[in-house]
Amino acid sequence: MPRPYASRRAPPLAPQELLFLGVVMVAWGLFVISLGKDMSWDFRNYHWYAPYAFLNSRLGFDIAVAHHATYYNPLLDVPFYWLGTHTHSWIALGVLGAAQGANIVPLYLIARSMLQSEERHFMAGVLALFCMTGGLTLSLTGTTYYDNVMSVFTLSGLALLVTQRETLSTGALSRAAAIALIAGLVTGSAVGLKLPQAPYAIGFAAALAVLPGDIKHRGTRLLAGGLGGVLGLALFAGYWWWKMDHLTGNPLFPYFNQYFHSPLALDATYRDTRFLPANLREALLYPILFSIDWRVANDLPFGDARVGLAYLTVLITLPFWIFSGRSRKPLVAPAAAAAIFAFAIATYIAWISIFAIYRYILALEMLAPIVIVAAIGLWALPRQVQLSILGVLMVVALALTRPNILERAPADDPYVQVTLPPIPHPENTMLLMTGEAPLGFVVASLPRAMPVLRIDGWMIQPKDRSKLTQIARARVAEFKGDLYVLSNEYEMERARQALTDYDLAVNWIECRDIETNLGGPYRFCPVTRGAEKIHE
Repeated sequence: MPRPYASRRAPPLAPQELLFLGVVMVAWGLFVISLGKDMSWDFRNYHWYAPYAFLNSRLGFDIAVAHHATYYNPLLDVPFYWLGTHTHSWIALGVLGAAQGANIVPLYLIARSMLQSEERHFMAGVLALFCMTGGLTLSLTGTTYYDNVMSVFTLSGLALLVTQRETLSTGALSRAAAIALIAGLVTGSAVGLKLPQAPYAIGFAAALAVLPGDIKHRGTRLLAGGLGGVLGLALFAGYWWWKMDHLTGNPLFPYFNQYFHSPLALDATYRDTRFLPANLREALLYPILFSIDWRVANDLPFGDARVGLAYLTVLITLPFWIFSGRSRKPLVAPAAAAAIFAFAIATYIAWISIFAIYRYILALEMLAPIVIVAAIGLWALPRQVQLSILGVLMVVALALTRPNILERAPADDPYVQVTLPPIPHPENTMLLMTGEAPLGFVVASLPRAMPVLRIDGWMIQPKDRSKLTQIARARVAEFKGDLYVLSNEYEMERARQALTDYDLAVNWIECRDIETNLGGPYRFCPVTRGAEKIHE
């Protein structure tokens, strides 16, 4: 009878394992509560505004409040916004933390299924915990960037392939198709909720392709996995893409507008291409470069070498694994290792070709220790030597890990607190925004009758000649009520210039501050028509 760890079947989780996974998720939730509220730029820009605008039908009523992000799919932000507005702040934070802590589940399942050792349960638990301690993984804990929430989806899709690889390779075709369909649905859902997860769909397809099996099994699981991915994408992005296409002429508005030609925006890509490698040499060295200096591939400070170490170990391993002898008793299952390698490599290649923003491969940072173990575990070396090498690499990885916890606010109620100056006629008032500061979160605390138009920022500027700017100009010109401008204090000169282009002027004497618990203060000033006559 084969020993339990030799089987490729995924045994059910024992009570001790369920307890371990539950404790980690609860601990992650408590950790996030202790950190407090996310004050990141993105949260203040759109993660609070987008669900508010969606739930209150403000699309078209407001204009470009959160720059490009005004037009992102808001579904991912709705659950946290609902919790933040309908429960205590600590509950919203705890649920967010537990969701991010849920990464421990697919990581543990992948490690447990991959390892071939008598102590695989203990080793899988330690390895999975180590996967959760990456530099950016810890830095983003408790934030609403959601890369560490989408990773639960993408890693779960991979976990299904790894743990069910026997069925996918040789089992009944109907069951193989069902598993691939579910795994594809999970992965496609991540892409639908957040488009930068698209490289993981490529990695998922690659993992499906490299699993063993005859032509029927390979074809069946690839078709089913692809169908599941399309269904997941359509489920979470279909409505929003249709709505954007109907309103703007570009389903991904404003991105890739050089192809969609929406009249509302310029014929430009609108993508962030700052981090794309400049040449082939830089591309080949990229994991080493961003392991040394985070600024190469990210705008949030962190320190982590796990992806770089995984990159080097895979480069060393693949030639020996393909062309030389293999260990008779490998530490890891070769089929599982192949799927993990394919997933990581294909995802990485797609990512560096499209984005090259490190935050978007956060799931690979989590998976990197498993990739390293999979690589070293295939080397034809004595088990003790393998474990010694792994121990050294993990110590090095830990020593080079430098998380940078972003600034937080206390976990008091309500979640967003905004102190507004008096607004005499809110039902007959229009607010204008200028500058690049993240101001979207303030809008949810304003009177709902007030339209908010950003007339100057990253996406829209007074002289850019886009139709969106023309619409903003027309609405401002036709508005007969009170006008105000909201801007960050250090951008008030930019506000003055933008208003001048609209033939408006700031009434400096009556400027007031808007105080919030997440930043500011922000300047809130009456605006008059015509040349500027009132000076500060």
